[in-house]
Amino acid sequence: MSIDAATLATARERLHAAVLSDVMDTLGYRHQVLPPAIRPLDDRLVLCGQARTGLYREVYHVPPDHNPYALEIALIDDLQAGEVAVLACGDSGRIAPWGELLTTASLARGAVGCVTDGLVRDVKAIREQGFPVFHGGIGPLDSKGRGEIAALDVPVECGGVKVNPGDLVFGDADGVVIVPQHLVAQAIALALTKLEREDQVRAALQAGRSLAEVFAEHEIL
Repeated sequence: MSIDAATLATARERLHAAVLSDVMDTLGYRHQVLPPAIRPLDDRLVLCGQARTGLYREVYHVPPDHNPYALEIALIDDLQAGEVAVLACGDSGRIAPWGELLTTASLARGAVGCVTDGLVRDVKAIREQGFPVFHGGIGPLDSKGRGEIAALDVPVECGGVKVNPGDLVFGDADGVVIVPQHLVAQAIALALTKLEREDQVRAALQAGRSLAEVFAEHEIL
């Protein structure tokens, strides 16, 4: 089931990772944030979209007459507007699944970002295109002969956090939050309400009231 475009637009324009993380904690989902080592190439950009997953495995050679990019190409060519490629590479440190040409192809299809615990390369060209990418490191390695996709659109763990196809992926300068698809509407509604209350807290603090007094009234920090 797709998350409607209006919901994604509202989340992208009004929310931030910290408030979504707080809401997921409130709902009892306390393991929804990717580790701090997974960082944006450009922390000015916001990533918000629906997950399409690719599960990578390590390899150490390329058999004759075998295309190691076949499933990677299939995933990118099938991306739809509002989707995010989530590429789970584990902790190998050898797999660089994302670069300039995948970025170009994804933009042309209306995709809105990539999240990977693997490496990324061609970083200057990606930044110039303004495409949000969150990564586990930067390196020039080609994935050929080091890793390839073993399965598409399956549950994965990216940076140790479970991501199902269709989940909401939200990332900004603070990090990446995964919201299970069945909780998206509830989480966004709660996050918008929390933002309104944070605005009240901010106004009270700007007016000179003490932090202790404002916290006792609103219980928001």
